[in-house]
Amino acid sequence: MARLIRAGDHRGGSMTTWKKAVLRPRFTVACNNLERLKSTGKSILSAFVITIGLLGMSSQAYASLQPYVVGNDRGGFIRDRLIEMRNLRASGQPVEIRGAVCYSTCTMLLGLPQTCISPNTVFGFHGPSKNGRKMAPDRYEYYSQVIAQYYPAPLKDWYLKKGRKRINGVHRIKGAEIIRMGARAC
Repeated sequence: MARLIRAGDHRGGSMTTWKKAVLRPRFTVACNNLERLKSTGKSILSAFVITIGLLGMSSQAYASLQPYVVGNDRGGFIRDRLIEMRNLRASGQPVEIRGAVCYSTCTMLLGLPQTCISPNTVFGFHGPSKNGRKMAPDRYEYYSQVIAQYYPAPLKDWYLKKGRKRINGVHRIKGAEIIRMGARAC
């Protein structure tokens, strides 16, 4: 069992101090240490500190590149999906659509360059609606274009001609067919 000894109190043989941990990014700690080491002229040690810091950062970068696996996803709100897609695009994180189904706004993930799909996944397409009800024609057209822009060209053409006309229920297309239209297979 460790005991606390005040700074300057050496009765226990060695001085022990306890401090609250201050969490700082590794890069900040490495830079602060580097400045101290530079002032003492220990360039080899400073190179070591930089290397250790970069190794720590590269492990974080590697962890962030683990694939984002989409299981069974039945869709959701366009706005929410666009935010998710913006974050995935910015991170470059690979996206793997591997579930049994990818319906509605989930299909928009096809527009990310880092997305691959399972040939066995069933994709479900329907036109934009407001809680299952028809929208005003101008809003319907606008949201149809927003959705379609994320599809490979042959799928986009099909969606704008036929796929979006269904509001209740979905048109189902197997991943193998979408791969033939230009999507990348996992």
